[in-house]
Amino acid sequence: VQLQASGGGLVQAGDSLRLSCTASGPTFGRSNMGWFRQAPGKDREFVAGVSRNGARTRYSESVKGRFTISRDNAKRTVDLHVNILRPEDSAVYYCAANTRSILTTPVDDAPENYNVWGQGTQVTVSS
Repeated sequence: VQLQASGGGLVQAGDSLRLSCTASGPTFGRSNMGWFRQAPGKDREFVAGVSRNGARTRYSESVKGRFTISRDNAKRTVDLHVNILRPEDSAVYYCAANTRSILTTPVDDAPENYNVWGQGTQVTVSS
């Protein structure tokens, strides 16, 4: 599977964005998907994830209640709706796939458990 992220931009605090990740290849529907972000000088951190069938989601505490992840296996897309943005949300956002997932694989927050990564999309939030 190959991943292409889009939707980032420069916004003001309190604004919303929809980040989208489009996948190519037949393994998307069998993959748990995650969104991560990385700010300058910081480690890559988990933001949100969704199981291969969309039944289970997971969020980091810092975005819970503000961000929503969803997927459409027919369209091979996974979206991240980011609301009430804060300056500390500024980062490059990456989508990632765990193509080794089975139905019972937990939605993981560890970057090393995702084996395919997209190129990232920049989100900058001004105060």
